[in-house]
Amino acid sequence: MELTGADIVVRCLQDEGIEHIFGYPGGAALHIYDALYKNDHVKHILVRHEQGAAHAADGYARATGKPGVVLVTSGPGITNAVTGIATAYMDSTPMVIVSGQVATHLIGDDAFQEVDAVGITRPCVKHNFLVKDVRDLATTMKKAFYLASSGRPGPVLVDVPKDVTAHTTEYIYPSSLSMRSYAPVNKGHPKQIRRATDLLLNAKRPIVYSGGGVVLADAEEELRELVRLLGYPCTSTLMGLGAYPAGDPLFLGMLGMHGTYEANMAMHGCDVMLAVGARFDDRVTGELSKFSPGSKIIHIDADPSSIGKNVRTDVPIVGDAGRVLADLVADIKARTQKPDEQAIEQWWDRINEWRRVDSLAYDRESELIKPQEVVEALYSATGGEAFVTSDVGQHQMWTAQFYGFKQTRRWINSGGLGTMGFGLPAAMGVQMAHPGATVACVTGEASIIMCIQELSTCRQYDLPIKIINLNNRYMGMVRQWQEFFYDRRYAHSYMDALPDFVALAEAFGHTGMRIEKSGDVEGALREAVNLKDRLVFLDFITDQTENVYPMIAAGAGHNEMHLHPGIGAPPRERELA
Repeated sequence: MELTGADIVVRCLQDEGIEHIFGYPGGAALHIYDALYKNDHVKHILVRHEQGAAHAADGYARATGKPGVVLVTSGPGITNAVTGIATAYMDSTPMVIVSGQVATHLIGDDAFQEVDAVGITRPCVKHNFLVKDVRDLATTMKKAFYLASSGRPGPVLVDVPKDVTAHTTEYIYPSSLSMRSYAPVNKGHPKQIRRATDLLLNAKRPIVYSGGGVVLADAEEELRELVRLLGYPCTSTLMGLGAYPAGDPLFLGMLGMHGTYEANMAMHGCDVMLAVGARFDDRVTGELSKFSPGSKIIHIDADPSSIGKNVRTDVPIVGDAGRVLADLVADIKARTQKPDEQAIEQWWDRINEWRRVDSLAYDRESELIKPQEVVEALYSATGGEAFVTSDVGQHQMWTAQFYGFKQTRRWINSGGLGTMGFGLPAAMGVQMAHPGATVACVTGEASIIMCIQELSTCRQYDLPIKIINLNNRYMGMVRQWQEFFYDRRYAHSYMDALPDFVALAEAFGHTGMRIEKSGDVEGALREAVNLKDRLVFLDFITDQTENVYPMIAAGAGHNEMHLHPGIGAPPRERELA
């Protein structure tokens, strides 16, 4: 059967089981759009900006584990999408981006809407392709999905010139393929598994450190079994929240720059660290020379380039997080040796001392709306079961600290790139993937404006997202840093001339609420959640002076946290034995 290149692209999506794609049409992609018009299997979601398309596909992928798909045109179409592609790359989200390109004979001539898509995206994709022959198109699409979804996932670009989408060839979509230059390792080396078990069973002050790789590998059950089998404390990165349930007594909360006192102190004082699917980025480690100075480190990761990149590793294990954790559990169960109960009990005594500091305390008697209380009320109104997206800044950290995620793929945020504008379009992707679920976007007045035009997309597709705008009239995290480190010189961080968000939401056809009193917070959220078929924009006017605590300043160690001024100094630490 012969098909045009455009029909081949769409048939490849269909044969991959893709149900939704996110995009914006333009000249170089019009053959593909015409093919979509004739296809009943793949639903196209028309966004209002290509950045929104990439973020929506990203949210869709994170909430489902399936690759998100983006379709854009050449020139500004693909350049507008680059921020979303880079966001997906930093957080290892599986994504395939199909971009239109000028005809092959025009490439390099500075033709209308021509950019070097391959060159521009090379630093922020897992791989990219320029398809110059229609006979290579189906195989290239198969490679793109394989690369995007295997090993350490990531975005893959397929750039397709317009004449290639018009040419015809026989359609053969490979059922499987292998690539000689790409062979991700899934199973950990048995010798390294045994070495890791030896360290874990002989540990006196152990900690399990879980990252986003556990979520990507759907390895939460294996992680939970290991932690409960050993009875060891567990902490998580921002991206790993939900893999181990918040509220479980073995969970210490998030670690890092805005992590809990107990998690950071335990990380600093541990003697054996098991890191799973985490990349030891600077927001977690703080000053590298001060990071966990007395520990032996076991590092499990699907990406060998992440192991040893930032911190020394004593036992490196390359492999799929779920398979490696399952093998570790089996090896531990097969041993006659058990953890040192007395040492572990003493370690828990120390951790429980740190827990008594209550590092997430805030002023609950204030007449002003505190952002933390809004997040706690959101948890109460949704039963902790919502899919929650966020933008970047203080509101992101408060959501991570106070929502209490119990499941994976419920917390959708831009961790690595820190992209303002991510939250709303990501929520669109999540809502398309889970139409009956409660999806909340926690944002701030500076972030939401970045992609506010996507309220139009939400109206077109009747997406009942709940937008929780923590409005303090500042770029909150910028203001916090200016307060702490720039002698309160608030240079260009005040958000003046803001719109009336309630009127703006209503202008787009949605429901708007403005909440100014603390006593109205929970009622407004419950009312919004009960409006099952409406997008509700809740504009919470919050305390402008509230900061995120704890905080580890640049150059400090995990044992040098700034705590909320109302807490007072923690008890003096005695030396660890």
